Amino acid sequence: MHGKIDVRLIADEGVELPFYASTGASGADVKAFISETISVPPGKMKIVPTGLRLEIPFGYEIQVRPRSGLAFKNQITILNTPGTIDADYRGELKIMVINLGEDTFEIEPGMRIAQLVLAPVIQANFIEVPLLVDTQRGAGGFGHTGTH
Repeated sequence: MHGKIDVRLIADEGVELPFYASTGASGADVKAFISETISVPPGKMKIVPTGLRLEIPFGYEIQVRPRSGLAFKNQITILNTPGTIDADYRGELKIMVINLGEDTFEIEPGMRIAQLVLAPVIQANFIEVPLLVDTQRGAGGFGHTGTH
């Protein structure tokens, strides 16, 4: 089944709307809305504006994810990935980019900088109880299930 959900938005003048690069793409590419190049030194983070304000339907979120090509070729990724844009947020969508590479990376105006994935959200009812149902794993945490 192939369905779409409407996400209303306001775009600053000259902003290209998010778009899917192929018919089977999960993420819609979003571009940097900047007038000058942003330099991201190795190990540093920069905030990149998009010029977009979204109206996400309640019951959904937008996840901000890295573009695989930027990650593979330049070690550029998204801090706090996947970033969550909540349904009740109405400010400008800004992308937290971090450079994990060894060279300064230049973000050019109009560069595809991230991808947006619309995902359903179910809110939990957190219920305090005196004890939890036991499992075979129990309280085993980080690395508990082995190294390979």
